[in-house]
Amino acid sequence: MDRRSLIKNAGIAGVLAAGVAPAVHAQATVRWRLASSFPKSLDTLFGGAETFSKAVRSMSGGKFEVSVHAAGELMPAFGVVDGVQNGTVEIVQTAPYYFFGKDEAFTLGCAIPFGLNSRQMAAWMNEGNGMKLMREFYAKYNMINFPCGNTGAQMGGWFRKEIKSSQDLKGLKFRIAGFAGKIMERMGVVPQNLPGGEIYTALEKGTIDAAEWVGPYDDQKLGFVKVAPFYYYPGFWEGSAELDFFINQKAWDALTPEYKAIVEAASAQAYVETQARYDARNPVALKQLVASGAKLRPFPQDMLAEAFKHANAIYEETSAKNESFRKIYADLVKFRADQNLWFRFTEATFDRFMQAQKLG
Repeated sequence: MDRRSLIKNAGIAGVLAAGVAPAVHAQATVRWRLASSFPKSLDTLFGGAETFSKAVRSMSGGKFEVSVHAAGELMPAFGVVDGVQNGTVEIVQTAPYYFFGKDEAFTLGCAIPFGLNSRQMAAWMNEGNGMKLMREFYAKYNMINFPCGNTGAQMGGWFRKEIKSSQDLKGLKFRIAGFAGKIMERMGVVPQNLPGGEIYTALEKGTIDAAEWVGPYDDQKLGFVKVAPFYYYPGFWEGSAELDFFINQKAWDALTPEYKAIVEAASAQAYVETQARYDARNPVALKQLVASGAKLRPFPQDMLAEAFKHANAIYEETSAKNESFRKIYADLVKFRADQNLWFRFTEATFDRFMQAQKLG
């Protein structure tokens, strides 16, 4: 019997009873390649891409497959934006601020010094204008973004020597990513932008004097405590750091509405899982690092004050010359003001009280 006649005459109930799926539900097989900026050893970061791949495959019944490739397998860690922009791969996983050299506006989609915490970032992206503004910007690079994780507030990094004042930063070769390097440069630092997999060797050989990465769990995996014992906090340049999937616009447009919904849902799953892993694993790793010889130190207050001053000056200068940055940053600043007012009375007050108690 003709399939179209069967569907027309029997109706949907009859079709399902007969075990014949209507053509509208048929989905073509899709195969994508995902290039990550992170090595496999970082199971929180790279693991988010694997979570995404598994979710896409599961929700599509195996029809939509995404193969996941670590940094260096298909392209260099910092080559992923070029790769997805020109269609070499359909999707990449990265930290947007790695690409501030292309345009300073990239950093606003990830983290800026003295910016938003992770909850505030999620609120700006999903309920504020963040997503709309960043997608307008990313469209210039032939790609669309989907947030796929957040590290939460980060540590300030590992130093071979103790930092007692901002003067100790002069001439320091510091691996620091994104816009923060420009601020530290004004404080006398010589910023270095290295992929995660190259940091340990550079510290060990003395090519660099200090390095920031993420926080205790990832830092422990990379072994920094063995070569730079002073562990500073907070990473004021990353009150949170959003990770993104960048998808080639043509590849995205070719997906069916069902597959687009699957990508969005799988990205959200990766986001929640990545941040939850960091929040659960960092406390345990920090204890272990201290037991291994890490010397915890807060950044000197004069250093923080000087960095804050330089940050605001750079934002003003950048806004004057970069229209994309100006437009997005102005919206972020307005949103941040309201968020900090709210958090001052709720989250911050509650956290301060609880941290002063003897628990467990």
